[in-house]
Amino acid sequence: MLEIFLKTLPFFLLIGTGWLAGWTRFFPQEATGWLTKFVFYFALSAMLFRFAANVDVQRLFDPAFVMAYLGGSLAVWALAMTVARWRGLRLAEAAMEAHTAMIGNTGFLGVPMLVVLLGEGAIGPVLMVLTIDLVVFSTLITLLVTGARQGRITLATIGPLARGIVANPMIVSMVAGLLWARLHLPMPGALDEFLSLLGAAATPGALFAIGASLAGRSAERLGPALWLSAAKLILHPLAVAIAALLIFDVEPFSAAVMIAAASLPVAGNVYILAQYFGVAAHRVSTAILISTAASIATLPAVIHWITKG
Repeated sequence: MLEIFLKTLPFFLLIGTGWLAGWTRFFPQEATGWLTKFVFYFALSAMLFRFAANVDVQRLFDPAFVMAYLGGSLAVWALAMTVARWRGLRLAEAAMEAHTAMIGNTGFLGVPMLVVLLGEGAIGPVLMVLTIDLVVFSTLITLLVTGARQGRITLATIGPLARGIVANPMIVSMVAGLLWARLHLPMPGALDEFLSLLGAAATPGALFAIGASLAGRSAERLGPALWLSAAKLILHPLAVAIAALLIFDVEPFSAAVMIAAASLPVAGNVYILAQYFGVAAHRVSTAILISTAASIATLPAVIHWITKG
């Protein structure tokens, strides 16, 4: 357990360094925005393309893996939605809380951390988790919130949503990389070195940006945020573990990566969605803050459990 904690500690120290830079105003929020944009559009995209271009496409898609992750995640989503509705929240707010309870920071934290901690074999499963989160659950929350406001879902809603998914640089880079791998195209040495250099900036840049963005958040709506953080850090990996190990019999290593990905803290892009829609932004922001801080202890515990098993 101590060994795993020490392996994850440098990642969280980078987050802490970013938080300190943001808290002292040495790194202003405007700079955080530009750094996030660089990581999102360039460094992380280069990393994802390089990873995807080197995977075995035929072995990547596993129906049991997809069903296990979808099943476990939807169980947590449904529970969070039920709790929110029981508390009397409107549909849009309830949907945003459900989204917060099971969308982890797979892109900025999971991809760089889990590949380092679990090895290059984790690349395929992590890409599958990221794809499901971006395509399935981002579509679900957008349709629910928009439908709740308009009273119905129209083609005018679906069009911009489809364009947003297609234009997402993480999806574009993964699809392009998978096509490259599927066509068995050679990777020129200069291109591979370029992608390696640019992608190497993704890990420190993303972690620093996470920390700097947390410096601007205040802890409000603590009660709901604590519940959502517990759902994300405890219930989500537990539900995914039950689905992967007991119901769908996913291959052990892939199941372990899936469980580790499910144990990641709430993703920062959930706050962007909440702010864009004007729904539950304060409690989402606080859940990101709490879950990221608490994951310093919970994430090593989960990784210790899956690697020991």
